[in-house]
Amino acid sequence: MALPLSFEFFPPKTPDGAEKLRAVRQRLYTLKPEFCSVTFGAGGSTQDGTLQAVTEIMAEGCPAAPHLSCIGQSRESIRERLAAYAGAGIHRLVALRGDLPSGYGLGGEFRYASDLVAFVRAETGDQFHIEVAAYPETHPQAKSPLADLDAFVAKVQAGANSGITQYFFNSDAYFRYVDDLRRRGVDVPVVPGIMPITSSTQLMRFSDACGAEIPRWIRMRLQAYGDDTASIKAFGLDVVSDLCDRLHRAGVPGLHFYTMNQSAATMEIVQRLRLS
Repeated sequence: MALPLSFEFFPPKTPDGAEKLRAVRQRLYTLKPEFCSVTFGAGGSTQDGTLQAVTEIMAEGCPAAPHLSCIGQSRESIRERLAAYAGAGIHRLVALRGDLPSGYGLGGEFRYASDLVAFVRAETGDQFHIEVAAYPETHPQAKSPLADLDAFVAKVQAGANSGITQYFFNSDAYFRYVDDLRRRGVDVPVVPGIMPITSSTQLMRFSDACGAEIPRWIRMRLQAYGDDTASIKAFGLDVVSDLCDRLHRAGVPGLHFYTMNQSAATMEIVQRLRLS
């Protein structure tokens, strides 16, 4: 049985970006993804672009899931967004706490993603399959690893169906995280998030911002390549393909690729995986 795949995109900001993303999606559809997700900017700043991209993906014949973040949002604004999603025929959501745009306070009527999940369930019943975020290396704002595990458990108790992890390069962190959840009686699928390595500066910037650990040996090797983009991409393909192979062999429920609106690296990794 083929390993379920899903792909994440962000809403393009220009007509040219939208056209390029359509071409990227067509290439990735050949891998037969289970669904594609589309991100939702800080404070809902891209929410219209999110819905537009999701409806395009669905019109292209692929199930799609908008991200929905709740920080800075009111119950009424979330209720309106849910109605728009339901009206568009959407049946899957990625429910997140999210981040506010810089300069804003905590505002809004939701504090945690678990509050959003509970609200979606109360408003819509089982209309949506709800994905939530998981952090094998601990959310950077969590008080402790145990508190972070408790936060995921709370999301599942509120009605989440499955989790998608922050990307990681240490498979042991993922396996330990899932084992810890199982010991707490949580048995929903937790799908590993995969970040292809195509740019060392981009990876360092993202990882520093989101708390994903780059193992020292990977960081040192990337730094040693300097501006040699061909070597960086070749090394990245080897590292991430090996990670995916290890996860696949261990029986993970799927792989979720953070594509960065590109197709080449994801396609190469998946093709290597299916030949292994």
